[in-house]
Amino acid sequence: MYDHSLQFSLDESESPGEEALSRAAPTAAPEKAAAQERVLLDAYSNAVTAIVDEVGPSVVRLDLRRDDGKLAGAGSGFMVSPDGLVVTNAHVVGAARTAEVSTLDGRKFSARILGRDADTDLALARIEEDATFPTAKLGDSKALRRGQLVVAIGNPLGFDASVTAGIVSALGRSLSSNNGRMIEDVIQTDAALNPGNSGGPLVSSLGEVIGVNTAVIRGAQGICFAIASSTAQFVIGEIIRHGRVRRAYIGVGAATHVLPRRLALHHELTQASGALLTHVENGGPSDRSGLMTGDVIVAIDGATILGAGDLVRHLDAEKINRVCSVDFLRRSEKRRVWIAPTERRG
Repeated sequence: MYDHSLQFSLDESESPGEEALSRAAPTAAPEKAAAQERVLLDAYSNAVTAIVDEVGPSVVRLDLRRDDGKLAGAGSGFMVSPDGLVVTNAHVVGAARTAEVSTLDGRKFSARILGRDADTDLALARIEEDATFPTAKLGDSKALRRGQLVVAIGNPLGFDASVTAGIVSALGRSLSSNNGRMIEDVIQTDAALNPGNSGGPLVSSLGEVIGVNTAVIRGAQGICFAIASSTAQFVIGEIIRHGRVRRAYIGVGAATHVLPRRLALHHELTQASGALLTHVENGGPSDRSGLMTGDVIVAIDGATILGAGDLVRHLDAEKINRVCSVDFLRRSEKRRVWIAPTERRG
């Protein structure tokens, strides 16, 4: 006989809507957990998508022309001003004076090359037509950390608006430029780059350009390089003002060097690194002042030097033929010398 004691009845105070919710609860919990798991698993994709949506429209393709009108090469670039300033690589523009710029929405414009700097493999072009363009924001490459998510956008092998993602593999690398000089403060990434990616932006998870893609080591897996945005900001400003990058010259080679914490505390230095001199040219301004290989420069004219990149940026046009103070560490001793930089030629 059916046992009525096993039957359940609605309490008079319980509404049908509440009953439906109570019956659905056992299945709702797993569905909610699954939805949360999908959100967590897709966070990476969402981050990359947001970066591409924000920066992608500013990325362009450059087709370079010789004086006779023949195609001289192609590469990528990105807009940094609404009136059409385009940042790219010096090796992309080469000796060309003009370029055809293609935007993501299919428009084509003519541009002239404002200037190029082979020492940093950076160049600046300006679109000649009157139009307003989406721009990318240059971020602070000094704030980067190894392992940080980055996205590269460009036109590799003619495939426009291609996107790759990876991480910052290393910071403060040195890379030989086409003219043989070393580019300092280079970012290493494993975001895949191919021919045609050169000049395109390397973008942080904040949607800011923290590097300009420049090179890949042939035959290597995931070893690619970008010029730091802090270097790009300096070069852009110099080209706009002078049409080229004027630099003070002190006759040294340098690398970023981490300072022993004990030594930094002893000399009351707030910084964690400086510029280690790897080479001092005989008879150059630094040699005449008494600087030696192995010295670590920590300041120029009172401005903190955190590494080789800072040293290059602080040796700007304002210091040419002007006596500057240089604070440095030699072994455990802090010293100061005075240098009169000359203007670097070639």
